[in-house]
Amino acid sequence: MTVFDEFTSDCAVLLDLDGTIVDSRHGIVSTLHHVIETLGHIPDRSRDLTWVVGPPLAELMAEVLSAYGETRVEEGVALYRERYQAVGRHQTPPYPGMVDLLHRLAASPLRLYTATSKPAFLARDILIEHGLDGLFDQVCGACDDESGGEKPEMIARIMKDHHIQPGNAIMVGDRRFDIVGAHANRLRGIGVLWGYGGEGELTEAGADHLCVSPADLELAIANQLRAAMKHHHAA
Repeated sequence: MTVFDEFTSDCAVLLDLDGTIVDSRHGIVSTLHHVIETLGHIPDRSRDLTWVVGPPLAELMAEVLSAYGETRVEEGVALYRERYQAVGRHQTPPYPGMVDLLHRLAASPLRLYTATSKPAFLARDILIEHGLDGLFDQVCGACDDESGGEKPEMIARIMKDHHIQPGNAIMVGDRRFDIVGAHANRLRGIGVLWGYGGEGELTEAGADHLCVSPADLELAIANQLRAAMKHHHAA
């Protein structure tokens, strides 16, 4: 028995990947440093790049390269994709406790989806590497060319494609993009504090609940789903 057994397959949990399921900071930052070097600059390794985990790639690349007076964003994106596929994606360990939680979610009646701004094929590769891909009903993410990675549109697409009602689902993520995307689709958003957004960012975005560790997330998912269903039926 788990806290999820009371729910039916009408209910779904959408999960961000980077900063929520896997700790991808090292893989992303080391790949960005490689891009900066390849474009002829010396990367400032003292600069905090934690914020780069979450936004769509073209957006963050333009921001990172602007600090070096560099405008070759498209070339930077192409270099990033090549390097991340070869090296960076292998530097993304799951957070302690998340693997066990995903197994419990997968064994429950709940449907489970990723909602990541990473291309879906790359998210799938990362999950395969850790033996987690089969736990999801579908690995959902951006298109291969990075389009479709904005969270509001992505979550709307997942809900439409899989016939998910707002009162039967929640979104879990570590950045404001996840919470904003959830609320744009009338979903509750759980913010996790082991990722890259932090309490201030998630609170400002209006997270419905904050979790300090993966150990807290199991009960939070159940409680927020109950609250969503109660609110939806009351309305």
